[in-house]
Amino acid sequence: MSATRMTLMEAIACKKTVMAQYNGGQVKLAPHLLFERHGDLFVSALNLSKTWRADEEPRLGQFKLAGLIAPELLDETFAPISGYEPTPPRSDDALLLTVE
Repeated sequence: MSATRMTLMEAIACKKTVMAQYNGGQVKLAPHLLFERHGDLFVSALNLSKTWRADEEPRLGQFKLAGLIAPELLDETFAPISGYEPTPPRSDDALLLTVE
């Protein structure tokens, strides 16, 4: 099992934030759900680095684990976003782990 996968699984289980490189930039994520799509692993996470408009509800984005570089588990916890449903984004995605 990859170190990235282990870090994200621990983050989800303990509701801890993660800092990582993704698409050339640094992101701080609150990972809510780990799932598999067509043999690839993804995490649904709130991007805490994103600037949200005042009238925009924060929502989960999907991040491919293969694209997350050097994820670091932070000693900062989070609460799941309001209205969070522990289901994968698509009906053919396989749920692996979710926050409770």
